[in-house]
Amino acid sequence: MIIQFEQDINESQKEAIINRIKGLKYKPTEVKTQKGTYLIGIGKKNFDIRSIGSMDGIKDIHIVSDDYKLVSKKWKVNHTTIDLGGGVKIEEGGFQIMAGPCSIEGEDQIRKTIAHLKENGVSIMRGGVFKPRSSPYAFRGMGIDGLKLWYELAKEAGIKIVTEVMQVSQIEEMDPYVDIYQVGARNTQNFNLLDELGKNTDKPVMIKRGISGTIDELLYSAEYVFSAGNERLLLCERGIRTYEKATRNTMDLNAIAVLKEKTHLPVIADPSHGIGIRDFVEPIALASIMAGADGVIYETHEKPEEAYSDGQQTLNFPESAKLIDRMKKTFALRESF
Repeated sequence: MIIQFEQDINESQKEAIINRIKGLKYKPTEVKTQKGTYLIGIGKKNFDIRSIGSMDGIKDIHIVSDDYKLVSKKWKVNHTTIDLGGGVKIEEGGFQIMAGPCSIEGEDQIRKTIAHLKENGVSIMRGGVFKPRSSPYAFRGMGIDGLKLWYELAKEAGIKIVTEVMQVSQIEEMDPYVDIYQVGARNTQNFNLLDELGKNTDKPVMIKRGISGTIDELLYSAEYVFSAGNERLLLCERGIRTYEKATRNTMDLNAIAVLKEKTHLPVIADPSHGIGIRDFVEPIALASIMAGADGVIYETHEKPEEAYSDGQQTLNFPESAKLIDRMKKTFALRESF
């Protein structure tokens, strides 16, 4: 069950509620976030929730059968909105585009990418400054200095930043320069990192699905962050590893529709990693929108053939501009139904 406390609940009221929950043989866990205080009760005994819901200090109470409680749609009918400020929101009924290079490479590249995004009405730039690479000899990012440079240029242009955090020690130094933290596919079950992103930042966190992760495992990862104190969350379908060898990954379009049914959190699609081949990024992006995605994140670079990483799945600027136009038209078509 999930109990949402009134904001002005006092300690004696809270203690009475907790004792009642324990009396039902449920294990209570208190969760405090930016937006409220909750009590999660884990147990199996059937009872009439009205007997608890009428107690002083309770704003709302729900029975949630899912193992992931706080991210479940079964208790929160209204979808979560992520407000980045400056009129930039990720929300139900809207559509956001996040675009940029796989890796941040330098000032000239940043400026050209920002100019491309501004020209095409995109408000969120993606890019990596800490890069988890399969080979230890590959380019692994510009680090915190690259992030600071990127932040100053993006802020000047009114562009928001989404970038990957790889370990707990990076959160504090990154926090002033990030609008959305990204948890990459390799870290989806790094539970220490997820806990700390719940405890030590109020910034939104976008969690990518694990390389071979299930939909439920993605939701459990989000539950870690929410239960640790941060409910500003997004989920990202970025393809999974299967037996298919024709593409880099298999983009699970099913997951987008299923996640929209299971959770109140925004769902983002990543067709660049989902298929891993430049020529097929556009159709997968458009299909993701029709499946219900609240946004699309993809890779673009002025000269993909010279990109430090992931050039094979990266669109050049003319291809990116065409995709942006078609995504906006596809979203309008979806909303017309």
